[in-house]
Amino acid sequence: MEVNSNLSEKGKHDYMLVKLAIAGDQKAYAELLGRYRDAIYFMLLKMVNNKSDAEDLTIEAFGKAFKNISQYTPNYAFSTWLFKIATNNCIDFIRKKKANLISLDQSSVDNENLGTPLHANTPDPEEDMIKSQRMALTRSIVEKLKPRYKTLVELRYFKEFSYEEIANELNLPIGTVKAQLFRARELLYNILKNNNPNIK
Repeated sequence: MEVNSNLSEKGKHDYMLVKLAIAGDQKAYAELLGRYRDAIYFMLLKMVNNKSDAEDLTIEAFGKAFKNISQYTPNYAFSTWLFKIATNNCIDFIRKKKANLISLDQSSVDNENLGTPLHANTPDPEEDMIKSQRMALTRSIVEKLKPRYKTLVELRYFKEFSYEEIANELNLPIGTVKAQLFRARELLYNILKNNNPNIK
């Protein structure tokens, strides 16, 4: 696969990293993460206006991108591809959140103003596949966390508990849950960045 001559030097460097990542180079993944993590996070933060959601969605975006990285082609910049994945994932998240709010508060919503109905419960095989791939990608990293962080991450990302459900399950204040999940996310990033199997 030839590199598109229209790519910038940054784009060409990204493509080199993509090829290394596909070959199994964990440092290449880490460099790609480092190059775009903040930009993705702040873009998502503008879309959802919630730091915790933006952090979750940033992890999801990189999870999807890294799991499907072999599908990237250098017809356009890697950053364009990555931002599209992050944006689409975020739009899905917002759509589902709105659908859930509608179903919870149906009685006080004017049905005529809803527009096209949102089918939140419709099974999506592709989404299920991506979700299982993302979980497989992160499980090996999660195993390296301390037990309390590992439990939090498993409940939040694998079992998809809400913050309130996690607080009830672990008998912890919701503020503690959010703070420890934030710390767990930082540890996950550091593990990926440093590629150190002994990190705690």
